[in-house]
Amino acid sequence: MATPRRRTAPVSTRAGSRDRHGRGIRAAVTGPHLPPLQSRADVFDMAVASTAEYLKDMWPDELSGVSFEVAVLPSSVVGTAGLDRWQVLSSEKRILLFRLPIERLSRLHRYDDSHKRMMIESCVFRAVAELLGKDPWDLAPDRFRSF
Repeated sequence: MATPRRRTAPVSTRAGSRDRHGRGIRAAVTGPHLPPLQSRADVFDMAVASTAEYLKDMWPDELSGVSFEVAVLPSSVVGTAGLDRWQVLSSEKRILLFRLPIERLSRLHRYDDSHKRMMIESCVFRAVAELLGKDPWDLAPDRFRSF
């Protein structure tokens, strides 16, 4: 009994594409009608921006002109206690948040998207509290009243 022959698909000329077992070139993960997936850096930037906007709405006079910036790592390590998660430059009205220490060195009891976002928001709250000389819980007291 003769075995049927498998038809071979044409070989791709694009770099990085794969034609696996003659099934053709793989499509994009998101498909043609969905937006591309966001990277961790994009998600981090959006979380910082939305939290900063929330705090600027709560404290418009105190936070007018304050810029929130995201950096990958601190430029220098001061001391042996560890890496800083943020840096407050009061004279320049700038808050620098360091993405990698916040994302990778935070100890979360549950590692999911909501807990990661809460960690980013808490770092923004603590940095703003340091800038204003207030307790982080005093920045948005009505936000946590239900707990």
